[in-house]
Amino acid sequence: MNKQDIYQSVTNAIIEAIENGQTADKFEMPWSGFSSVPVNAHTGKSYRGVNIPVLWVNQMQKGFKSGYWGTYRQWQERGAQVRKGEKGTQIVFWKSFDVEPQCDNEEAETRMFARWSTVFNADQVEGFTLPADEKATGEAKIIDTAEKFMENTGATIKRGGARAYYDRIADYIALPDMSLFHDTATSTATEGFYSTALHELTHWSGSESRLDRAKGRKHGDADYAYEELVAELGAAMLCAALGITSATRADHAQYIDGWLKALKSDKKFIFSAASQAQKAADYLTDLQNREAAA
Repeated sequence: MNKQDIYQSVTNAIIEAIENGQTADKFEMPWSGFSSVPVNAHTGKSYRGVNIPVLWVNQMQKGFKSGYWGTYRQWQERGAQVRKGEKGTQIVFWKSFDVEPQCDNEEAETRMFARWSTVFNADQVEGFTLPADEKATGEAKIIDTAEKFMENTGATIKRGGARAYYDRIADYIALPDMSLFHDTATSTATEGFYSTALHELTHWSGSESRLDRAKGRKHGDADYAYEELVAELGAAMLCAALGITSATRADHAQYIDGWLKALKSDKKFIFSAASQAQKAADYLTDLQNREAAA
């Protein structure tokens, strides 16, 4: 497959999953409900960027319980074997190549291009025992970890009031009291609260003094909807990293049409949003490391 096919194939899978999550009695994004980031079983490293929602979508659609993945060869090197007849999931990795200058006043440059890699879920192999760290974490620990994570960012967080938002001008996050969050059919009140908190924290990371993400000035415009998708994905990544099952924000129902329109007209839209979400998650995680080293 060429690069354009990769963009389109990934985008089509995301579109299908989003459309399937919206019914008359249900509003659910394909990356909701996961409490861990997909992990490569051979290297132990978490997948990154657009591969996170891609693997979540496939895990959800195929009913896999495990978040561990690997190529056919990687499973063999782990002493496991992909079962006969199993179909793999295609993810994206990036290769670089050098472009030589065409004239004396040009400099050599390095360009990146997308390639496919096929991975299989742990549920598709034999001879692999899930690591202990994939077991669920107790709720009390999840709350403590999330609170410490938010505190270590140094963000100003004001609790109370009736709604959650990030004030770009005053540079603070407003969070409603936890008592205003209630269990839903797909998430607990606690999951809803921390999903919301990490969503706003992702917005906070994009200020001009931090990652300087362009945001729309008018509610409902294209840039505003794009930033909301970045925050949606960023919150899901952070929730998973903290062992919290992410919850879909009901107020995002208004963005579904815009997101689908953008996805259908721009095959790179989800790649860009996922890349910015990963940068936000990395930035906020790096603040934890700085605090620990202080």
